Amino acid sequence: MKIYRVGGSVRDELLGQASHDSDWVVVGSTPEAMIAAGYQAVGRDFPVFLHPQTHEEYALARTERKTAAGYRGFAVHFAPDVTLEQDLSRRDLTINAMAMTPDGELVDPYGGHRDLRDKVFRHVSEAFAEDPVRILRLARFAARLTEFGVHPQTMALMRRMVANGETDALVPERVWQELSRGLMESAPARMFEVLDACGALAHALPGLSYNDRLVRAMRCAAQSELTLPARYALMIVTGVSQGGDPLAEHLRVPGECRDLARMLLAEQGELARAQDLDARQRLALLERLDAIRRPRRLPELLAASACLRQADGGDAQACQATDACLMRSLRAAREVDAGAIARQVAAQGPQAIRDALSDARTRAIEARAKGR
Repeated sequence: MKIYRVGGSVRDELLGQASHDSDWVVVGSTPEAMIAAGYQAVGRDFPVFLHPQTHEEYALARTERKTAAGYRGFAVHFAPDVTLEQDLSRRDLTINAMAMTPDGELVDPYGGHRDLRDKVFRHVSEAFAEDPVRILRLARFAARLTEFGVHPQTMALMRRMVANGETDALVPERVWQELSRGLMESAPARMFEVLDACGALAHALPGLSYNDRLVRAMRCAAQSELTLPARYALMIVTGVSQGGDPLAEHLRVPGECRDLARMLLAEQGELARAQDLDARQRLALLERLDAIRRPRRLPELLAASACLRQADGGDAQACQATDACLMRSLRAAREVDAGAIARQVAAQGPQAIRDALSDARTRAIEARAKGR
């Protein structure tokens, strides 16, 4: 039995970057031997085991054979005679097809270290074309490793995959998994650039277009360290030319992301001119955003709005002043004692309570604007 550290942690170590997870491949073993050594079996499609102390994943060396369309259409073969080189050959990119021995010796049968130095994404073999998710993964890596380019042969292969209909087999959960991770990288727009260049953007993210406004918004989002919902909202507002959010249902997007996108789409104009609104208009905006009940949402939405305005040529300081104005209004409105007002006019009915509370909050916002 021989054990090797493989994949992303080896790549990141050679790049001098921190890696949070380590993947391990075991050569020359069997499931029975792993269990006898104290490992816990967890894999369903192929043998994966948890280390008894570290709980990291150890997979038996394996090969794969394409049997059907999509990323699930594979037959997996594992046996003690499967070599490390055979296991590495099924991986997507050369920079992810390296291994490290326990004493630190690099095993690099496909030139991954060379491609790291040359800053190039290159597929290991034609087997890359068997899994359309690999296009999404490469695009995500482009958003992270910003100085890397796609090798011309790999770009040509991805274009053939699109032309052959392989990307039609992409399933929503895998697209969202890669999209959400790519959005949180340091240059999210590069993900869309790569997908657009190979023709996969319309298949993976229907309705989204790659454009300069999207690039500017994503650059601001990364620089401002925006949350995933805020970045998703910006992507929708700047990347969808027809309005609306065509991806929410298609990708089964989490509620917090779709809600923020819906609000930014609907209220981007009002958010941009919040300083010009009177107190009652500001209160109405806060109520539409459900900010009084859910105050933590407003800063997230304002951060997305600020990046949107900057993408459209707005001044960063002006954006900050507008957003601060709305935050002051929210604090003033939330300081109103709603319970006390409700008790005072309870006998007059629910509408009277709503009217009295609205009046009190409006006065509070006016007073805060005047510095009282």
